[in-house]
Amino acid sequence: MEILLSTADITTVPADAIVNAAHHALRGGGGVDGAIHRAGGPTLLDELIERYPRGLPTGEAGWTTAGKLPASYVIHAVGPNHRAGQTDPALLESCYRNVLRIADELGVRRLSLPAISAGIYGWPARSAAEIAVGTLRRTESGVETATFCLVEPRLYKAFHTATAAEE
Repeated sequence: MEILLSTADITTVPADAIVNAAHHALRGGGGVDGAIHRAGGPTLLDELIERYPRGLPTGEAGWTTAGKLPASYVIHAVGPNHRAGQTDPALLESCYRNVLRIADELGVRRLSLPAISAGIYGWPARSAAEIAVGTLRRTESGVETATFCLVEPRLYKAFHTATAAEE
């Protein structure tokens, strides 16, 4: 899998699927989650309510169609909230593994991703990058290209370092 880094807004990057850093209730929220819901339109929330009426636990992922986004699907990954004490790296690894599992089930080849849990949820940038890049590189998948959309300079730098170290 080729891992690319971008400073573009994730809601503008064409892909087969866009990954959403979602809250466990799967009802929209702030940060990337809010931006994806605003850009995708009400279809996303309608599908989430129908498919996942009780939300999903931390580390799990689900999917919807993409509404008005430049993709076919949105994969909603529930990242751990580091600020709330969810500090087990296995939870963050699980998000990425579940994203790839769903991507494979949907036939996704091009994936756009945020730095799950590294924004509002406060996961340290370096650790988030190492977990994300390491998990994608170690997990067998049909995804050919994974583009991390990193608008914050601190996240771009951390992911740049992690991708260089993993090569």
